Amino acid sequence: QVQLVDSGGGLVPPGGSLRLSCVAPRLIFSTYTMLEMGWYRQAPGKQRELVATITSSGSANYADFVTGRFTISRNNSRKTVYLHMNSLKPEDTSIYYCHSRNTLNGESSWGQGTQVTVSS
Repeated sequence: QVQLVDSGGGLVPPGGSLRLSCVAPRLIFSTYTMLEMGWYRQAPGKQRELVATITSSGSANYADFVTGRFTISRNNSRKTVYLHMNSLKPEDTSIYYCHSRNTLNGESSWGQGTQVTVSS
């Protein structure tokens, strides 16, 4: 299991922006490059849903509801993945979780979650 520490959430008005970060502090560089990274979100009483994923080489995939507004990126040297969120809507309010999948053995890990609240 990989330790993932996510952060950057907060309160933002509609139309605003936030940047979430997720670091794997105990992982060596070579292992981090084997991980496909992603962000998920889950609101109270709702199902956890995939927001975006990114491969080690930087190929990204997005859920339809965030395409054009969110950007996922990663810096393998820093062992960090980011989620840049623009044009935020109240329905984006959720706990956002960092996720990793080891492409060699399929093992997955989760961050502790960071709260994003979009409200005026």
